Amino acid sequence: MRAWQLAAGATSIDDLSLIEMPDPVPGPGEVAIRVHACSLNYRDQAIVRGQYMGGPVPSPIVPLSDGAGEVVAIGPGVSRFRAGDRVAGTFFQDWVDGPPNPHTGPALGAAGGRGMLAETVLLPEQGVVSIAASLSYAEAATLPCAGVTAWNALFEGPRPVRPGDRVLLLGTGGVSTIALLLAKAAGCEVIVTSSSDAKLERAKALGADHGVNYKAIEDWGRHVGTTLGGVDKVVEVGGAGTLHQSFAALRHNAEVALIGVLNPVGGPNPAALMMTGSILRGIFVGSRRMAERLAGAVDANGIKPVIGATFSFEDAKAAYAYVESPDLFGKAVIAFS
Repeated sequence: MRAWQLAAGATSIDDLSLIEMPDPVPGPGEVAIRVHACSLNYRDQAIVRGQYMGGPVPSPIVPLSDGAGEVVAIGPGVSRFRAGDRVAGTFFQDWVDGPPNPHTGPALGAAGGRGMLAETVLLPEQGVVSIAASLSYAEAATLPCAGVTAWNALFEGPRPVRPGDRVLLLGTGGVSTIALLLAKAAGCEVIVTSSSDAKLERAKALGADHGVNYKAIEDWGRHVGTTLGGVDKVVEVGGAGTLHQSFAALRHNAEVALIGVLNPVGGPNPAALMMTGSILRGIFVGSRRMAERLAGAVDANGIKPVIGATFSFEDAKAAYAYVESPDLFGKAVIAFS
């Protein structure tokens, strides 16, 4: 079979190569999945550049956490799946349920974990989830990281959104676009930020109620908090560099769900949380049960994840380039056939 492999010590996309590998055979408790589609996240760029947690990968890996496909074989002892099932991997292989904990196991697509950018992958049974029945493989491949992250931010923790709540989404990437669709399905009013008026119009076409161009309105957090009346939830994909703006956008008793990888430099004064009785909650993807709840909500509400561009398996490097380009909207997908 073919797989893309990132070399040990990799620091650029030039260290990613298409190679031949032996066809994998599932061992006890393992599921063999013929992958039909993968998607990319911002995290994947950092891994290729050697800038992810721990620095460059110490040994070769197959990249990408997000992929969906068909079960082609199961190992001894597997009871949850059979050949022909439509499945995806879970971001954390051992986090089945419950709150964040120190025993989530390896994360797919990074050092110490398996990756999805191969024609066939082996995963342990507990690290596999059935995909939404209403989605194609390409659509389902967008959800394991970005979709579960958005679900966790909106619906898990002490302050899940309710109908009538107001939600602020930063940008129009993978997490923000699926969060937009989920929040609207939940009856929320949604505000989206972008530096592009064209992307704001696309977000409004997906259901966003308001768009704020953060280049045109430099103090956009205060604008959301005063002119637009504030929000009950911020899905904060920026990080320390934008947190002061997110704090300024809050109503009382609100929550900032911090994903925070795009703009990690800075350090806001947290006094705004004190003044509004709000909380800051860290989000690092989520559990298998969250992925299952997300799939159920997708089917129940007819949600279709936003795919901005699709690339062939052989052209995987172009998908990486798209994710880093100003053209990115929604998710970049690699379709295997």
